Amino acid sequence: MGGGNQSAVSEFVLLGLCRSWNIQVLLFVIFLMLYLTIVSGNTVILILIITDPHLHSPMYFFLANLSFVDMWLSTVTTPKMITDFLHENKTISFGGCMCQILFVHFIAGCEMVLLVAMAYDRYVAICKPLHYSTIMNLKRCVGLVLTSWTAGFVHAMSQMVLIMQLPFCGPREMDSFFCDIPLIIKLACMESSDLGTLMNADTGVVAVTCFILLLISYTYILLTVRKSSKTGASKALSTCTAHITVVVIFFVPCIFIYVWPLNITWLDKFLAVFYSVITPLLNPAIYTLRNKEMKTAMQRFRNYYMHPKGNH
Repeated sequence: MGGGNQSAVSEFVLLGLCRSWNIQVLLFVIFLMLYLTIVSGNTVILILIITDPHLHSPMYFFLANLSFVDMWLSTVTTPKMITDFLHENKTISFGGCMCQILFVHFIAGCEMVLLVAMAYDRYVAICKPLHYSTIMNLKRCVGLVLTSWTAGFVHAMSQMVLIMQLPFCGPREMDSFFCDIPLIIKLACMESSDLGTLMNADTGVVAVTCFILLLISYTYILLTVRKSSKTGASKALSTCTAHITVVVIFFVPCIFIYVWPLNITWLDKFLAVFYSVITPLLNPAIYTLRNKEMKTAMQRFRNYYMHPKGNH
């Protein structure tokens, strides 16, 4: 089949996570609860960091941005997946499909670079503590966040330029719960293996570069922590362990889907659920439940707003 402008497909059919109606009803309840937890958990983190002056530091500035990004990462795909559990025909319009691809890659690319910025912040805090306030000033922090958004946008647009030119004329079924590049390329009316490799390489370069930078940062941090005092070391180690956990949880599924594709459908679905639902759910848990300052801020917030008479 030749190229040309053959985009006769106005919508795609998503096969979802499974076929059994009973399991889909169960999954509807589970994922609805998970999504509400993601939104409420990340919103609480945002409100605490914005309203509590004790949390107005670079580390929490990045954490607030991470919570914001996580909410959007989940919102791009999860609500559609939840409503589809209750529908026999799971369709998505051509435009809706393109929007999902754009925003998934925009937000995921942004989160990758943001995690690198957070690692850099911890590196400066632990390895160059005396210069921390001068290096991590507000201008630098805002610059790093803007860089992460710009990098995500450039990455997503570079993918979309190629995807939008593909001809679609026949098959329109995707064995997943959302539109993604490897799946959409397979439906194009052309020989697409080279293009698939190119697109995966594009995502792979971003993911692997960020992953390597993160590994270098945390190696430096851990080596520095080994030499420092016991009390400082345990606090630094606790923070870094949380960061490293998030990094592994976020990057491993991405690397398996794009960099080293296994082409095992059920595994791809599982990994896609992992980075679109589990990661945004775990970030608030990992960063707040293990974090003394966040717990104290939550207590202050409760005391201030729940018991206003006791405040002076």
